[in-house]
Amino acid sequence: MPVGTIRSYVARKHAVEPQWYHVDGTDQVLGRLATRIATVLMGKHKPTYTPHVDTGDFVVVTNVDKIRVTGKKADTMSYPYYTYYAGGYKVIPYRRMFANYPERVLQAAVRRMLPKNKLGRHMLKKLKVYRGDSHPHAAQQVKPWAFGL
Repeated sequence: MPVGTIRSYVARKHAVEPQWYHVDGTDQVLGRLATRIATVLMGKHKPTYTPHVDTGDFVVVTNVDKIRVTGKKADTMSYPYYTYYAGGYKVIPYRRMFANYPERVLQAAVRRMLPKNKLGRHMLKKLKVYRGDSHPHAAQQVKPWAFGL
């Protein structure tokens, strides 16, 4: 190898060992929590991050019904969708969506922060969200995640 050549590490799909992390959503701000979760799902918290390989970890979030938003977001945020019928554009306000489906609120926030391709959809499947304190992932030896702040 010639002198001065720089070599980079590129992660391979078969060499990645994903970890499982647990996050308690009690009194967490929605956007800040979503950015931290998206970082872990993508694997950007690891030195072996490679953009085209899923080097991320699994994240289990409990108490998602106790997250909060700041400012006037509870009154102004909405979740649009389309039913694929004529005139089928619907909008659900944040308060109704959070009251009925708090899991979808966090999943939507994290989904919008992940890559918009097949790899991003694969990363989102590693997010497990639950309303209460319990989750069915005890066999995976889930470790508590401290955000390092």
